[in-house]
Amino acid sequence: MASEEASLRALESLMTEFFHNCTTNERKREIEELLNNFAQQIGAWRFCLYFLSSTRNDYVMMYSLTVFENLINKMWLGVPSQDKMEIRSCLPKLLLAHHKTLPYFIRNKLCKVIVDIGRQDWPMFYHDFFTNILQLIQSPVTTPLGLIMLKTTSEELACPREDLSVARKEELRKLLLDQVQTVLGLLTGILESIWDKHSVTAATPPPSPTSGESGDLLSSLLQSPSAAKLLNQPIPILDTESEYICSLALECLAHLFSWIPLSTSITPSLLTTIFHFARFGCDTRVRKMSSVNGSSQNSVLGQERGRLGVLAMSCINELMSKNCVPMEFEEYLLRMFQQTFYLLQKITKENNAHTVKSRLEELDESYIEKFTDFLRLFVSVHLRRIESYSQFPVVEFLALLFKYTFHQPTHEGYFSCLDIWTLFLDYLTSKIKSRLADKEAVLNRYEDALVLLLTEVLNRIQFRYNQAQLEELDDETLDDDVRSRAEQGQLQQTEWQRYLRQSLEVVAKVMELLPTHAFSTLFPVLQDNLEVYLGLQQFVVTSGTGHRLNITAENDCRRLHCSLRDLSSLLQAVGRLAEYFIGDVFAARFNDALTVVERLVKVTLYGSQIKLYNIETAVPSVLKPDLIDVHAQSLAALQAYAHWLAQFYSEVHRQNPEQFISLVSTALEAITPLISSKVQEKLLLSACHLLVSLATTVRPVFLISIPAVQKVFNRITDTSAQRLPDKAQVLVCRALSNVLLLPWPNLPESEQQWAVRSTNHASLISALTREYRQLKSNAILPQRKVQLEDTKAIIHQTLSVLEDIVESISGESTKSRQICYQSLQESVQVSLALFPAFIHQSDVTDEMLSFFLTLFQGLRVQMGVPFTEQIIQTFLNMFTREQLAESILHEGSTGCRVVEKFLKILQVVVQEPGQVFKPFLPSVISLCMEQVYPIIAERSSPDVKAELFELLFRVLHHNWRYFFKSSVLASVQRGVAEEQMENEAQFSAIMQAFGQSFLQPDIHLFKQNLFYLETLNTKQKLYHKKIFRTTMLFQFVNVLLQVLVHKSHDLLQEEIGIATYNMASVDFDGFYSAFLPEFLASCDGVDSNQKNVLGRNFKMDRDLPSFTQNVHRLVNDLRYYRLCNDSLPPGTVKL
Repeated sequence: MASEEASLRALESLMTEFFHNCTTNERKREIEELLNNFAQQIGAWRFCLYFLSSTRNDYVMMYSLTVFENLINKMWLGVPSQDKMEIRSCLPKLLLAHHKTLPYFIRNKLCKVIVDIGRQDWPMFYHDFFTNILQLIQSPVTTPLGLIMLKTTSEELACPREDLSVARKEELRKLLLDQVQTVLGLLTGILESIWDKHSVTAATPPPSPTSGESGDLLSSLLQSPSAAKLLNQPIPILDTESEYICSLALECLAHLFSWIPLSTSITPSLLTTIFHFARFGCDTRVRKMSSVNGSSQNSVLGQERGRLGVLAMSCINELMSKNCVPMEFEEYLLRMFQQTFYLLQKITKENNAHTVKSRLEELDESYIEKFTDFLRLFVSVHLRRIESYSQFPVVEFLALLFKYTFHQPTHEGYFSCLDIWTLFLDYLTSKIKSRLADKEAVLNRYEDALVLLLTEVLNRIQFRYNQAQLEELDDETLDDDVRSRAEQGQLQQTEWQRYLRQSLEVVAKVMELLPTHAFSTLFPVLQDNLEVYLGLQQFVVTSGTGHRLNITAENDCRRLHCSLRDLSSLLQAVGRLAEYFIGDVFAARFNDALTVVERLVKVTLYGSQIKLYNIETAVPSVLKPDLIDVHAQSLAALQAYAHWLAQFYSEVHRQNPEQFISLVSTALEAITPLISSKVQEKLLLSACHLLVSLATTVRPVFLISIPAVQKVFNRITDTSAQRLPDKAQVLVCRALSNVLLLPWPNLPESEQQWAVRSTNHASLISALTREYRQLKSNAILPQRKVQLEDTKAIIHQTLSVLEDIVESISGESTKSRQICYQSLQESVQVSLALFPAFIHQSDVTDEMLSFFLTLFQGLRVQMGVPFTEQIIQTFLNMFTREQLAESILHEGSTGCRVVEKFLKILQVVVQEPGQVFKPFLPSVISLCMEQVYPIIAERSSPDVKAELFELLFRVLHHNWRYFFKSSVLASVQRGVAEEQMENEAQFSAIMQAFGQSFLQPDIHLFKQNLFYLETLNTKQKLYHKKIFRTTMLFQFVNVLLQVLVHKSHDLLQEEIGIATYNMASVDFDGFYSAFLPEFLASCDGVDSNQKNVLGRNFKMDRDLPSFTQNVHRLVNDLRYYRLCNDSLPPGTVKL
């Protein structure tokens, strides 16, 4: 024993040294190596058993348990059976002897180690593993320990990690399922007996806020008075031990519910018991009691009791989240809902002492979160199922949800509830669309609830009703979690913008269902705030420096600030509703829409005329941004009605268009004064966007002849005028170009006046590109730095405008595109001439290629074949191997972007139908395979790869005949004549590149390329082609299986499985007779017996589900066998 004793002392001092803050990293590494070597020794476990029973040092105990864990999970196969028996008997004894004194994390780790043995050996070699757990639970002294063992067993055995064979995983699940009924019975018993034991007897009912709560709603919810009575009993007061046992039992249930199927073994009495515990979360007296008694012990107790409510709700939500509900379980579900809505009623009950909000504030935040999750699951998964039950009062439920929503103590809680309403409104909308006949009945049922919701959401976004809360919202910083959304292409928004946007989505969905109600609710509120804004004119006085707003009293300024903020929000709301006035309902809702548009036109003109954006105010830091924002929002709201104006135009253009002409002309009068570099950018951009919409969506014939528009033309083409900021310049030029290029609606071709418009467009573009076209003459000369910067600025400004003009016209009629190209022709030739001079300036090349890419996408037909050929040839000559290497390797992201855009242009070229660009194919393929591919193949960075492989895919997909000349005769005599193959070497090289890409870690590239191969197989039968079938097929299958075995691209398991099936199914006989045996023979780390088992378990199924299941089984078991074999002690003889 001395040696064991000595080892223990040595280990304790090593551990203390390791965790001491003075120990160097170098020394820590030495100690770690020493400990690892000790753990690897055969028989080290005996020392660890001694350490566990003889030390009080936590580090030593943790280390010893890790040695056992390693032994059981990685080396168990090689442990002699005598040793295994000893370990199986000693560890549980140790646990029983010390579980009360061990620190909880050591006790839990020891439980896990014992469960790990059960995972390997139960029931064959460890037959009493589960019965021991059940006995522990049933004996009062060890109930907590038994529950911890049970939960660990559920975690480790029901969803085991991969270090087991598939057969063993299935066996374990079946064994556990056999025990479920017993286990659930035991847990129900524990919870019920604790509840009953501590229940306050009914003889002397205590003064409780719950008494007298079973109103009509409750009895209608619960149907049976006995259930209502049960739920109305006061909540028992538990001692700490009982509370601990209940929390463990509820944790067990939550984990069990995550994997057991819904079935009758989840009995009504179990559900009722869980609901009893859910009441702990919504009982505010729990908190009170703890604060009255004053001691910290009690307040901890209060939190613990709140936690029981949270755990019970977790159990309920696990059941709720299952979408597949067997028929016999539906009634249970209904009962669950009834009981939860009893809780909801309790939470939202108002009584003298409490408002609902202060009640909710007193509850545990996690409880509220769980409750909201429950409501979301109810509406999204089960509402359609439950709504049909006559005994379930949906409308009353909505009334409770309404109270719950609008009394949430936090913004996040409120957002989560708005999401639930959105789900409900979506459900209603789709229900009405699928049952148009009952539309009125459905709407009548819910009308009152929806109108209430709308009114309240509108009140919530107004400072007039909700100032205190709205002032807490941040309107400066962009949300963190929104950054990721921005990366996914969505808008970044501040907290306030998110609040407003989510609220307006709910308003819009109600508008869709109840248009007249929604409009009559919203418009008067807008009108009130407009009156204030339009009345500001009387307070404008002229001062020495300009105009001043003569409102100075602090209170008046604050009221004005609130009113302007509200007006801005309501203008956004009115804009959001524009889509509900167009299409089929145009005529029916015409008057409402006309009222709105007239008001908006009036407001925008008013703002521009009295120049509120330039006015001096008493509180400039607050009121000036407010005034600018209202002006900008009024322009944006009017822009939202562009489609309505377009429909109005097409309805009236023949009869009396005066009203329409007046609306458009007035709007333009409001816009033109704002198009100036002196106006704040927010306002300037709103004006530009409105101008673009009038020019692009509405397209009135008379636009060009309105003086206001001519003024803008002159301003833009006048070189002496100060240039607008980039964004605004681009928008105004787009608008002016569209005025001249887009066909006028409602007019025949003969009345389009193309000749005049073409001349005007040419002179517009000529004026916009004057400086750019002059660059051509001196582009060849070397430039000084200052001059170079000026040149770059001209290129940037001109190309951004031209690119935008081409992009906005790309989907339009041929005539528009012809005129556009005629005007641009000279600038395009200048760009091509400048390109070689700037090939080493990647920022300029980037912009030029963007421009050419847009030209190819929008105007390639108009450019004509000879010029297009000239462009492509120029690019192919410029992008030599050296130039490509310089761009990709040395110029960072801009250089890579240049090459990517060049490849994108080639993608457009190779997709072009017909024979025109076919002559380029050989040089495109050789550029890809001989120049670009060798540079990027070995780099780990994903740059350029995605574009290159997309180009290769397009080459194959759109030019299949370049490789496979299928003659008519061959396809008639299918199977007799093999297709002729051409350019075989290029095809093989491309396929090899695809194969190589599957060996690289980039998961996006892997997914994209797998999709390309599958598409080529679906469309062109790639896997069936002789060259693929005979020389590549099984190489690809091999690579895909290896990827699965290495788990490097686990997220794509399903896609890889399907692709493997599609490839194997081309030649199942070959797969089963030749490939599979060869694949297994080449697998290292497994012995021949294991290989035979793997081969036998792979059934010769030919349907997709069975085949992919076999693949995943093979992969799992192969990994498992390797793990087992690695763990055998060296020199083990395997028979």
